[in-house]
Amino acid sequence: MIYNDFQGLQLSALGMGNMRLPVLDGKDNQIDKAASEEMIAYCMKSGINYYDTAYGYHGGQSELVVGELLKKYDRNSFYLASKFPGYDLKNIPKVREIFEEQLTKCQVEYFDFYLFHNVCEMNVDAYLDPQYGIFDYLMEQKKNGRIKHLGFSAHGDIDCMTKFLNAYGKDMEFCQIELNYFDYIFQNAKEKVELLNKWNIPVWVMEPVRGGQLATLPEDASSKLKEARPDEKVPAWAFRFLQSIPSVTMTLSGMSNMQQLKDNIATYETNKPLNKKEMELILGIADDMIRKTTVPCTGCHYCVSHCPKKLDIPFLLKLYNEAMVAGSGDFIAPMALSSIDSDKQPECCISCHSCEKVCPQTIHIPEALHNFAEKMGRA
Repeated sequence: MIYNDFQGLQLSALGMGNMRLPVLDGKDNQIDKAASEEMIAYCMKSGINYYDTAYGYHGGQSELVVGELLKKYDRNSFYLASKFPGYDLKNIPKVREIFEEQLTKCQVEYFDFYLFHNVCEMNVDAYLDPQYGIFDYLMEQKKNGRIKHLGFSAHGDIDCMTKFLNAYGKDMEFCQIELNYFDYIFQNAKEKVELLNKWNIPVWVMEPVRGGQLATLPEDASSKLKEARPDEKVPAWAFRFLQSIPSVTMTLSGMSNMQQLKDNIATYETNKPLNKKEMELILGIADDMIRKTTVPCTGCHYCVSHCPKKLDIPFLLKLYNEAMVAGSGDFIAPMALSSIDSDKQPECCISCHSCEKVCPQTIHIPEALHNFAEKMGRA
C-alpha cells in the first residue's frame, strides 16, 4: 500500500468509502454486515487505514455499521472520517445534536477527520450564517480534541467554493471534491484543484471512477488504453490519473464487493502516474465520451441577452449535461436547481427561439431545456 504524508500522519493513499457497502435484497438501508466485515478485515490486513462515512449514507446505517465493525480494532490503527449533513437544510440548526449522535453511532470519542458535507449553491449561505454557529461549534470540538482535522467536501462550482474559502479557508485542512479524468474538464475539477492549491489545501478525492462509469469503457477506448499499458486494467487508469496530480493526498473509493476492493488495493501497491502522452490519451477519451452525450455550450452568454425570461441558459445547459451524463444516478442537477428562483427554471422557457438565432454552436436550446425539465420531472 502506498502512503501519503498529511501533517506527519501516514495515510493510505486509498481510503475505504462507506457509501456503497454491500446490501441485502437490493435495499440501500439494509447493509450486509457479514460481507462488510469481511471487506473491512481485508482493508486492515492490506494497509488501508482511512475509513470515510457520513450521517446520511445507507439511510443513516453506514455510521452504525462502520462504527460497530471498526470497534474490533485498536483505535490507533485507523483514521475515521464523518461529516455534518448540511446537504439537508433541515439539519442546519442541529449541529450540536447531530455531532453527538454521530460519535455515539460510530462508537468513538473523536473523529480523526470531520467535514462540512457537500458545500454547494443550495447551502453555502446557511453554512456561513453565524446564527447557526456551525463553524464555531466545530472549531470548539477541534479545540477539545473531538475533531482532529477539519475540512469540507464540495459539489458547488468555483464561485461557491471561493465564497466558502474566503470565509473559512484559513481553518480548512483538506477538501474533498469529485475528481476523475471525466470531470477534470467537464465539472471544472482542474480549476478546483488549482483553487485549492492556492490555499495550500490538500485534495481528497471522491468518485474516482464516477460511480462506476469509468470502470468500463466503450471497446474503442478500452483498446487504446490496452495498447498504451497492456498490463493495466481499465479501472486502474482512473487511479493512475489521480496519482498524476501532486496535491491529491487521499482517494476514496466506495467499493461494494470484495473483487473491487482487491483490484483497487492491487493498483495502490504501486505508484504509476501517467506521462504526458498517456494524460493526453485519457483526457481525449473523456472528451469523446462527453461529446456523445452533451450539448456543446461554451458559456458565451449571447443567448442570455436575447432571452425574454432572462434565464441563465449556460448554467441550465451545464446542469442538463450533467444530468445526461450521470443518468438515473444524478443528484447534482436537482440539487443545483433547488438553489435558483422558480421563474428561472428550465420549464420557464417559452420556446421563442430568440436564443438559437445568436448561438455560435447552433444548439437547439428550447428543445434541450424542455427535455431537461421533463427529465427533472418539472415539465
